[in-house]
Amino acid sequence: MGYERRYFAVVSQTSGRRPVFPFTAIVGQEEMKLALILNVIDPKLGGVMIMGDRGTGKSTTVRALAELLPEIEVVTGDPYHSDPYNQDLMSDEVRGRKLAGEALPVERRQVQMVDLPLGATEDRVCGTIDIEKALSEGVKAFEPGLLARANRGILYVDEVNLLDDHLVDVLLDSAASGWNTVEREGISVRHPARFVLVGSGNPEEGELRPQLLDRFAMHAEVRTVKDPKSRVQIVQQRGEFDGNPQRFLAAHRKAQQELTRRIAKAQQLLKKTEVSDDLQLKIAQVCSELDVDGLRGDIVTDRAARALAAFEGRGRVTVEDIQRVIVLCLRHRLRKDPLESIDSGYKVEKVFRRIFDLPPPETNAAQ
Repeated sequence: MGYERRYFAVVSQTSGRRPVFPFTAIVGQEEMKLALILNVIDPKLGGVMIMGDRGTGKSTTVRALAELLPEIEVVTGDPYHSDPYNQDLMSDEVRGRKLAGEALPVERRQVQMVDLPLGATEDRVCGTIDIEKALSEGVKAFEPGLLARANRGILYVDEVNLLDDHLVDVLLDSAASGWNTVEREGISVRHPARFVLVGSGNPEEGELRPQLLDRFAMHAEVRTVKDPKSRVQIVQQRGEFDGNPQRFLAAHRKAQQELTRRIAKAQQLLKKTEVSDDLQLKIAQVCSELDVDGLRGDIVTDRAARALAAFEGRGRVTVEDIQRVIVLCLRHRLRKDPLESIDSGYKVEKVFRRIFDLPPPETNAAQ
């Protein structure tokens, strides 16, 4: 099925739901949009933390992203959206059927975007095992939770800085391992849980633990738009969308289709995208000079630069690719000094430019 037909199929499937503001119509916030796109091109990147003022479109942008993603092929009837061809993305049951030689029924489905409410319990997130049924009938009666629904999709946690620490640990463990395991009374059930983890929050409502921040691959900062013309454009577009959603969506359909094409092509090109040894060495020098703990900063900068190069239709990473992603990948990994007045993003940019032999950034970038 062609991109256009797939896109219209998605529109028809979602017509019964509340219309979602189109991603391509969102004004400004380029940093946040880029971080989200790169994570859906390469879900192994590790997610995005979006921090910023209230009313800056964080939730709107995340929900809009899921609407334009290319459809995925799943095993029909499987609650975990198992990939019919990749055993690493199959549930144990589907893998067993595949190995037994069964011809798995396949269907195309839109990528899931799952909201994690702040008041969610661990059972609601991870799923529950019916112990009575398991003991009386000898079967693993498992009721999947939100992590099952989010497999191969997007898991969105708004106000993540207010989420219970225990649930945060559960999410991070699943995101890192790609599996969710539930154990009750000696009975154990596991299922694949690979998703793009997106968190958002307002810094005024509390800081995140450094361990939590480090587990997000990228950290995007969003600020209230100051330019009066842009503010007017945002207000006008919102009014047009609320007044006639279908007409507004139709006006942006072509741009949405084009972005969907670019993401799908980038996902294929990503496997062939390369970074030279010299650029990798310089990335390592930047991380070392900034005293970034561990190697996660090096790894996510490398992966993000590859995803950006693929998005731009290139098979080789350039210095410009690294420059566009390195602040997103490293700013939240710097050790905090409460007396430091220089913005962490400016510090990353300054060191990057010196290591890569580029002119220093303008001093007003720290404002």
